[in-house]
Amino acid sequence: MSMARPRLAAITDEFSPDLDTALEAMASVGLAGVELRTIDGRNIIDLDDDAIDRIRERVEARGMTVLSIASPLLKCVLPGGRPLDMRFQQDAFAARHTFQDQPRLSERAFRIAERTGAGILRVFSYWRTVEPARVFDDVVVALRRLTDAVPDGIVIGLENEHACNVGTATEAATVMAAVDHPALGLIWDPANALVAGETPYPDGYRVLDPRRVIHVHAKDCDVHDHTPTWGPVGAMSVDWPGQIAALIRDGYPGWISLETHWPGPDGDKAAASLICARNLRRLIDAHA
Repeated sequence: MSMARPRLAAITDEFSPDLDTALEAMASVGLAGVELRTIDGRNIIDLDDDAIDRIRERVEARGMTVLSIASPLLKCVLPGGRPLDMRFQQDAFAARHTFQDQPRLSERAFRIAERTGAGILRVFSYWRTVEPARVFDDVVVALRRLTDAVPDGIVIGLENEHACNVGTATEAATVMAAVDHPALGLIWDPANALVAGETPYPDGYRVLDPRRVIHVHAKDCDVHDHTPTWGPVGAMSVDWPGQIAALIRDGYPGWISLETHWPGPDGDKAAASLICARNLRRLIDAHA
């Protein structure tokens, strides 16, 4: 199996809410892949075509690539009255959409992915209930609907998110097996699995089919009672050296993308992301 070297990316608003400031900082540490989530405090899903076109022009003018739309699809309450698991913080990133909004949002997200050239459209699995297994069928139905409708050339990326019903690798593996579709892949986030109560590497990663992992998010934390304390990548509780070595060993062909979350020294989020980017590069260099 080939020893692939993962490429480095970031969600822009982890560096700055201002796109140009974020892109300059990312370029300074060699991050060529761009994920779009919020721009100037507005969720990417709420921007019009002209704004989307200008974003793509600004990214590509720097020789960078929009690789993923970090949308809020299926980050909402699933109707049915099942109680939510309130141990987990629900981060919405300027998105306040309901179950009824999802058809409209999915169509808009498809168009945004097409206009930016992004190959991955991130989705979730509804806000986490106290019994996630009881809503897996609903998650499967929603994912099948998205994969059946997604335009050619775009893959739906299900992110394991601790505040949603698919939070661990074990939960992700169950759902991915039920939706064995070429237009569905997994966005693997080890830190989210840790917050959800799993040891992400080696235990969680071991149950995943590495061929279904299409994207990886990098952040790091320590966890107490499902509450994370975010910190520098590689310096907290996720075994990033082991995880990166395993991805390279398995021939992972995609990107590792910073989703820093750490507020940083003296509340300087840009400095935090620069530190994490350098740490991540060193980890990859040590194993590539």
